[in-house]
This record gives sequence, C-alpha cells and structure tokens, in this order.
Amino acid sequence: MDPEKAKAYWNKNITVIGGFLAIWALVSYVFGILLVEPLSNINIGSLPVGFWFAQQGSIYVFVVLIFVYAKVMDGIDKQFDVNE
Repeated sequence: MDPEKAKAYWNKNITVIGGFLAIWALVSYVFGILLVEPLSNINIGSLPVGFWFAQQGSIYVFVVLIFVYAKVMDGIDKQFDVNE
C-alpha cells in the first residue's frame, strides 16, 4: 500500500474511532451523569430513564458499538483493499 493510501486509511479509521468514542461518552457521561435528574422524570416501565442510562445504558451502547465498529471497519478495509 502506498503511503498516501495508508494515510487516508488511518485518517478514516481514526475518524470512525473518534465518532464512536463521542457516542459512548455522550451516553455514559452526559446521559448517565450530567442529565440523570431531568431524565429521571421519564419512566421506561417502572424504572426512570436516568437510572437506566446510569446503570445499564452505557454498557448496552458500548456492546452495540463494538459490533457496528466491526461492520464499519470491514467496509473501510474493503474500500482500501486491506481486507483479509
């Protein structure tokens, strides 16, 4: 792989990672800590949404992000012809 193509590949990879980290930070820090009080006024079943985000939401989102990251990176690998 030529250096220009390798640099474009890593720039795209870093952009994807940064985006997914921003989503996870939003869910775990902002929704789970900063906005827990306003979200606690909304219920899902018998549990407040703020409690759900603080206790389980960020874990579920993280697991989903792992699978989405793998799928997105497969596409990027094929785009740059570095797939296995």
